[in-house]
Amino acid sequence: MREQNPSRTINFGQAIVLIVLFAMLLFAIVWSMMAWTSAEDAEMSIHGWIALALGTVFSLVIGCGLMALMFYSNRSGYDDTANTDWRSEKKPPDDEVG
Repeated sequence: MREQNPSRTINFGQAIVLIVLFAMLLFAIVWSMMAWTSAEDAEMSIHGWIALALGTVFSLVIGCGLMALMFYSNRSGYDDTANTDWRSEKKPPDDEVG
């Protein structure tokens, strides 16, 4: 028989978190659909469409730019010099006062 990998199983707490997150996603989808369809007779001017398009484009540009900077910083090694001993379990001596 094949043994299960313990890192692949989901415990009870993780299942509850997943159910809650899925319920929140479902609520957001239902609410947004209700809000979208409830304003059937609302007209948006050309200025509203331009503002919507510019806001969407600028949000995507900023998000993609920040993600690119994060990957560039990680790959180039800038993040490595910030704190090299963060995983070590060495504790400083008690007699030294900084």
